[in-house]
Amino acid sequence: QVQLVESGGGLVQAGGSLRLSCVASGRTFRLYSTGWFRQAPGKERELVAAMTSTYSTYYEDSVKGRFTISRDNAKNTGYLQMNSLKPEDTAVYYCARSTENSLQFKVEEYDYWGQGTQVTVSS
Repeated sequence: QVQLVESGGGLVQAGGSLRLSCVASGRTFRLYSTGWFRQAPGKERELVAAMTSTYSTYYEDSVKGRFTISRDNAKNTGYLQMNSLKPEDTAVYYCARSTENSLQFKVEEYDYWGQGTQVTVSS
């Protein structure tokens, strides 16, 4: 069983930055792609960024140039650096581990999830 624990969320003013972390248990983190999703109230969970174990990346259009996904396989940890935050970035952010080591875009293609961390951006 894999457990993912996120941290780093909080309240920030528009234009500010946050860095989310996701620590995974077990030894298989490095073998699979990881993703960061977010879910705002009343909206569906959406993929924000994803990265394979060989560092190929995907970004949702609204975060390109502002968010950076990274990972440290030796530490079983994934990161999401979020800069130039906007009020519309407000959501609960989840890290997830994919079922494969390729870029995956759908919720059902991820089998392990963290508990979520709240990000609130004030205007």
